[in-house]
Amino acid sequence: MTRAQANLVLLLAGAMWGMGFVAQSTAMQAIGPLLFIGLRFVVATFAMMPFAIRESRRAAHPVRRSEWLAFAMIGFLLLAGMTAQQIGLLTTSVTNSGFLTGLYVVMVPFIAVLLFRQWPHPLVWPAAFVALLGIWLLSGGSVGAFTVGDWLTILCALIWALQVIYTGRYAVASGRPVTLAVTQFAVCGAAALFLALFIEPIGWTAIRAAMPEILYAGVIAGGAAFTLQAVGQRYTTAPQAAIFLSTEAVFAALFGAIFLGERLPVEALAGCGSIFAAILLVEIGPAFLSRRKLAARLTDRNVI
Repeated sequence: MTRAQANLVLLLAGAMWGMGFVAQSTAMQAIGPLLFIGLRFVVATFAMMPFAIRESRRAAHPVRRSEWLAFAMIGFLLLAGMTAQQIGLLTTSVTNSGFLTGLYVVMVPFIAVLLFRQWPHPLVWPAAFVALLGIWLLSGGSVGAFTVGDWLTILCALIWALQVIYTGRYAVASGRPVTLAVTQFAVCGAAALFLALFIEPIGWTAIRAAMPEILYAGVIAGGAAFTLQAVGQRYTTAPQAAIFLSTEAVFAALFGAIFLGERLPVEALAGCGSIFAAILLVEIGPAFLSRRKLAARLTDRNVI
């Protein structure tokens, strides 16, 4: 898979997450956040298990113990990020949550440098800030006074940044992106259900009421999208992956307009344009700069 193809895969994952936003929010009317997280990722585990088994049969070597532990750690990061975001929504607005979650786009390159001395292409830095500007415009161009929910959402953004970085790192190191995805689903789902048993009310009537949202969030926005993330990140860098995954906000606004009849204000359209510009910057910019450098070298040689 080429880097361009990997980035398109991540773009598709962002679209699936954007479409799943309605399901994620409406499910909370029937069941608690931990129960919803647990059930959706149990569904995701079983939905994607056949693909993990197929990958295992074709693999040249088994997954090492250190890699299993890393996969499980990523699963706990997924649980922590999901939980912080869902609980944060109880005391913050959707506008604030959408913008503050998008902070991970800027956090990823900084954390990659701090943890692994992994310097991205210079164009990633301005592209990350342009993408963040786009998310801010999509959220309405304003953020109210910070609440506990806002701080929880900032914590969620930090956790998402770590999840993106470690997913890319171990998808490449292990060569088993689907196995990584299914393992993180299983860990996240089992841990969330265990916690829900002690914290939230559990009733079959409520679960049946939320079943359409659970199935969509589990199979599509959960299983398929997170697996595509793991596969795509095997062939591109974490900072670039964060920018492409940030299109979740664009697709959420787009699908809201198509299916819910919501009108996109001018600033939201400008936000979509900003995120698209960031994608073009990281996708086309490096090749353009390389060609300019090559042309400059050839010109210098001709002059000499």
